[in-house]
Amino acid sequence: MASAAEQMAANTSWGALTKATDLRRRIIFALGLLIVYRIGTYIPVPGIDGLALREFMDEASAGIGGMLNMFTGGAISRMGIFALGIMPYISASIIVQLMGAMYEPWKQLKKEGEQGRKKLNQYTRFGTVALAIVQSWGLAVSLEAGGLVTDPGMFFRVACVITLVGGTMFLMWLGEQITARGIGNGISLIIFVGIVAEIPAALAQFFSQGRSGELSPLIIIGVIVMITAVIAFVVFMERALRKITIQYPRRQVGMKVYDGGASHLPIKVNPAGVIPAIFASSLLLLPVTLATFSGNQTSDVMATVLAYFGPGQPLYLLFFTGMIVFFTFFYTANVAFKTDDVADNLKNQNGFIPGIRPGKRTQDYLDYVVTRLVTVGAIYLAAVCLLPEILRNQLAIPFYFGGTSVLIVVSVTMDTINQVQSHLLAHQYEGLLERSQLRGKRRAKPGAPRKGPARR
Repeated sequence: MASAAEQMAANTSWGALTKATDLRRRIIFALGLLIVYRIGTYIPVPGIDGLALREFMDEASAGIGGMLNMFTGGAISRMGIFALGIMPYISASIIVQLMGAMYEPWKQLKKEGEQGRKKLNQYTRFGTVALAIVQSWGLAVSLEAGGLVTDPGMFFRVACVITLVGGTMFLMWLGEQITARGIGNGISLIIFVGIVAEIPAALAQFFSQGRSGELSPLIIIGVIVMITAVIAFVVFMERALRKITIQYPRRQVGMKVYDGGASHLPIKVNPAGVIPAIFASSLLLLPVTLATFSGNQTSDVMATVLAYFGPGQPLYLLFFTGMIVFFTFFYTANVAFKTDDVADNLKNQNGFIPGIRPGKRTQDYLDYVVTRLVTVGAIYLAAVCLLPEILRNQLAIPFYFGGTSVLIVVSVTMDTINQVQSHLLAHQYEGLLERSQLRGKRRAKPGAPRKGPARR
C-alpha cells in the first residue's frame, strides 16, 4: 500500500509549476547558465585554422572525433574555448576520490563533515587546474603537429593553454552554480546539454545518408529499434529497487508512547548511476584526443594508442568494461551507498532488519545484498555502453553513436524530473500547511478569550 507521501507525489500536478515561484526561479537560472555554456562552444580559440579543422573533423566524425564532439557539445569540432569540456574536473574528482579511499589524512577529512568536504573540493579544483594545463598544452602541440594552426609557435601554445584552462574552470563554476542555485546536478547537465545539442545534426546526417542510399532501410530501422530498446532498458534498470524491510520497536519519548512500525530501505540496482560511465569515458578520451589531432605527425607510441584504443577496438572495449566495473563498485562503496554509515544510522534510530542483529551483522548483510546488486548494475552499465559500440562497427554506421550518450541523456533526464517533482511536492506540503493555519485563524474570533485545557 502506498504511503501518503507517495500518493501525494502521484497526484502532483505539473500545473503547480506556475505557482512554485522558487522552483521556477531555479529552472530559469539553470537554463540561463546552460545557454551561456552553449554560446561559449561557438567562441573559437585564437590561432586555429577553421577550414582545415572543419575538414579534419568531417573525416573523423565516425570515430573518436564523433565521441569528442558528443561529450563537448561540438566545442571540439569548432575548437571553442570549452573544447576541453568538463573532463579535467571529472578526472580530478576521480583522483581525489581514489586518494580519499586510500590516503589516511584524506580519509580523516571525509569524516570531518562539511569542513572536510570543502577541503576535498578545494583539492579537486587545484587538480582540475593542473590537469587542464597538461591537457591543453598537449592539445596545442597536437594541433600544431596536425597542421591545424595558422601561426604555430610559443605564443599560440600559451594563448591556447590560457584560453582552454579558463574555459574549463568557468565550466566548473557553472556546474557548481547550477547544482547550488538551480535544479539538477550541474556537471551532469552540462554533459547532457552538450550531447542533446549534437543530436539534431546527427539525425539529419543519418537520414540524409539513408535517402542517398549509403545506408540501407534495414540498418535505419535496426538503429531506431536499438535506440528505443536501449532507452527502455535504461529506464527499467534505473527505476529497479531492492527493498529491505526495517522494523522499529515501540518506544517512549517523554510522556508519549510511539507504536513500533515497519519501513523499507530502498537500494537501487545501480546506486552509482551514470557516474562510472562518465569516469571511464574521461580516462579514455585524453590519450586518444592527443593522438587524433596530431595527424600524420604523431609518434609511434601515439599511433599505437590510436590504433588499439579507438572506438570499437578490442582493447578499447576491454579497458572500457574494466573501468566501468571498477568505478561502479568503487563509487557505490565510497559515495553512493556506504553500508557502515547506513548500519550505524539504523542502530542509532533503534531500527533493525528482521532476523539480523544491529551493528556489524547488519553491515555484513547490507554488504552482501549491495554486492550482488552492484554486480548486476555493473553488467547492465557495461552492456548499455558497449553494445551500441559493437553494433555500430558491425553495421558500418558512418557517424558516432554510443550507449554512454544514451545512458547519460536518459539518466540525467530522470534525475532532473525527480528533483522537480520533489520541489513540487515540497511546495504542495507548504500550501497545505498555510491553508491549515489560515483556517485556524478564521475559526478563532477576534477578542474572544482563549479556552484553557479541559479538566478531567
